[in-house]
Amino acid sequence: MPVTMPDDRPENPYLELLARGASAEAYERPVLRARADKAPADRLAALEAAKLLALRVRGELEGRRRREAELSALFETAHDLAGLRDLDAVLQAIVQRARSLLGTEVAYLTLNDPTAGDTYMRVTDGSVSARFQQLRLGMGEGLGGLVAQTARPYVTESYFHDPRFQHTHAIDAGVRDEGLVAILGVPLLLGSGVIGVLFAADRRARVFEREQIALVGSFAAHAAVAIDTAHLLAETRTALAELEAANEIIRDRSQVIERASDVHDRLTELVLRGGGVHDVADAVAEVLSGSVEFLEADEAPAAAVDRSRADGHAVRDGEEDWVAAVSAGGELLGALVLRGHPRLDPVDQRTLERAAMVTSLLQLARRSAGEAEQRVRGELLDDLLDTPDREPRLLRERAARLQADLDTPHVVLAAGIEAPGTGGTPTTGSGSAHGAMHGSTHGSGPGSTSSTSGGAPAEDAAGRRRLWSAASHLAATRHGLDAARDGGTVLLLPLAAAVAGAALARRTARQLGTAAHAAVTVGASAPVPAPAARPEEVAAGYAEARRCLAALRVLGRAGQGAAAEDFGFLGLLLAGTREGAPDGTGVKDFVKRTVGAVIDYDERRGTELVRTLDAYFAGGMSPARTKDALHVHVNTVAQRLERVGRLLGPDWQSPARSLEIQLALRLHRLTSAVGD
Repeated sequence: MPVTMPDDRPENPYLELLARGASAEAYERPVLRARADKAPADRLAALEAAKLLALRVRGELEGRRRREAELSALFETAHDLAGLRDLDAVLQAIVQRARSLLGTEVAYLTLNDPTAGDTYMRVTDGSVSARFQQLRLGMGEGLGGLVAQTARPYVTESYFHDPRFQHTHAIDAGVRDEGLVAILGVPLLLGSGVIGVLFAADRRARVFEREQIALVGSFAAHAAVAIDTAHLLAETRTALAELEAANEIIRDRSQVIERASDVHDRLTELVLRGGGVHDVADAVAEVLSGSVEFLEADEAPAAAVDRSRADGHAVRDGEEDWVAAVSAGGELLGALVLRGHPRLDPVDQRTLERAAMVTSLLQLARRSAGEAEQRVRGELLDDLLDTPDREPRLLRERAARLQADLDTPHVVLAAGIEAPGTGGTPTTGSGSAHGAMHGSTHGSGPGSTSSTSGGAPAEDAAGRRRLWSAASHLAATRHGLDAARDGGTVLLLPLAAAVAGAALARRTARQLGTAAHAAVTVGASAPVPAPAARPEEVAAGYAEARRCLAALRVLGRAGQGAAAEDFGFLGLLLAGTREGAPDGTGVKDFVKRTVGAVIDYDERRGTELVRTLDAYFAGGMSPARTKDALHVHVNTVAQRLERVGRLLGPDWQSPARSLEIQLALRLHRLTSAVGD
C-alpha cells in the first residue's frame, strides 16, 4: 500500500516510488510536474536533490536484490553439487543460471581435450547454430582458446573488432552463425590447471561489469568442482566395479578349485579301486555338470582329436562340445567328449585333460591285462592253424574261458598293414604276394623287427605292433581269436547270420586302419561252420584269406577288404601270378591292351559297349539273350557288336581272343571297384 505524506516535502513522492519499486524513468516525473506548475526555484532544487538521493537508494536496493539472487543461485548450485548424480545435468544448470543472472542471450561451457590439445563445446544454453555447438578451439585461438591457454578471464564488447584474439576461419564462422558480439569467458580452474572455460555472450555490443565477471567466475569454480567430483565418482565407481569383479573372480576361482580338488580325489579313488574309463567319464560329468562320454578311436571326431593331440589340450568341437584326446606313446586310445558347455573355465578344461590322462593310464592297464589274454587267444588260434588234430572238447573248454564259442560259424581274416608312400607295398616279412599265399611261416611276432620291402625297419615294426594291438582289441570285443602271423595278423571272428564275409572284411579293414593310423588290407575266407568240430578248415580258411589279401594288393586295392566270394577262381590266379607288379600295373596293362579301345570309346562317346560285351558273354554269345538282358532291340545289339568288331579286330570272337577279352573285362570290373 503506497505511503502518503504531506506534499510540501520534496522527498515524499520519491519515497512512494521507492516503496512500490518504480522504474528509473518514473523518478523524472515529480520534477517535470513541478516545472510545469512553475514551482519556485528552491522547490525545484529540493526535488532534484531528492531525486538523486532516491535513485542512489534505488541502485543500492537493486544491487542488494541482485546479490541476493546471485547468492541464491550459488547456493542452489552448491546444493546440486552436494547431491551430484548426473554431471551433464549439473553443468547444464550452471550454464542456465549464469545466463539468467547476467541476462545474456547465450551461455556455454567448453572443456579441454588433453589428447587433441584443444578445447571443445560441452554445454550450451540459448544457442541456435549447429556449427557453433560443434566448435573446437585450439589453444590460443579465439577468446576461449586464449582463456584456456592463459588461465585468465577475457571479455570483449565486440568480438570481431577486437584485435587481441587470434581469429580463425572456423571459429569466426561459428560465432558469426550464432550472431554473437559481446563475449565474456572465465577459466575453469582445478588446482593450478585449466580444464575448460565458462562463457556468457550477447548478440549486441555490451559492457560486462566487474561484479558480473566475478559472478561468472564463481559459477566456473562450481563447474570445475562438479567436473572433478564427477571424475572422482566415476573413478570410485570403476574401482568398486573392478573390486566386485575381482571378488566374483575369486569366488569363481574358489569354486573351480574346489571342483578340481573334488575330481582329483575321485579319480585317485577310481584308479586305486580299479575303476574303468566309463567310471572316469561319470565322475567328471558330475563335477563339471555336463555329459561326458568316452569314445573309441574310430568313433571320436577325427578333426578335434587331431587338434587335441597336436596342442596337448582339450579343444572345442562345434558350439558346445569339448574333446580331450586319450593317447599314450603316440598311439590314440580314444577321446573324452564333454557336451553342453559353450564356454569352459581353464581350470575345468585342465580337469578334463587330467581325466583324459587318467583314462589313458586305465587303458594301458587294461591293455596289459589284455596282452596276457591275447597270448592265450593267440596260442589257441595257433593250435587251430598248426595242429588241427587237437581234441575238440579241449578246444571248446579253452575257448569258453575266453568267452568264445567255436561251435558257431566263424570267418578267418588275414590282415596286413601297408607301408606309407610305397604304392600299397605290404609291410610283411615274406616280401611278396606269392610268399603270402604259399609261405605260412608265423615266426614274425609282435617283437619282430625284420627288414621289409617299404619304409624303415623301426617304422614298420611300430606299424605292425599297432596293427596287432588293434586286432587283439577287436578280437576281445567280438569274442573271437587273434594271432600275430606272417608279419601281419590273423583273426577268427564269429559271423552273424545277417552279415556276409565280404562286409565283415571291409568293416574290419576300416576299424584296423583307423586304430593303426595306416592303410590295412584284409582278406576273408568263406565261412567256417564250426571251428571246434572241424579245426582243419581253419588252416584252409587262413590260406584262402591270404590269397584274397594278395589279390587285393595285385589289383591295386590295398587298404580295402574283400572275401573269397568277391574273386572266385580269378583271385586264386592273381594271387599266384603277381609277376613283380606291386601296384597292379601288369593287370592294368593287360586290360588296356585287350579291351582298352572299347573302354576308351565308351568314355568318349557315353556308349555302353563294355556293358554289352559283358551281357553278350554272360548270355553264351547269343544276341537274343543279350538284347533281353539289356532290354534293347536285337538290331541295337548287332550294331554295338559290329562296332566292337571294328575296335577289337575281326577275330575278337575266336575262342582264344574271347577268353582274353572275358578275363580283361573281369579284371576291369575288379580294378574299378571301390570298397564300401
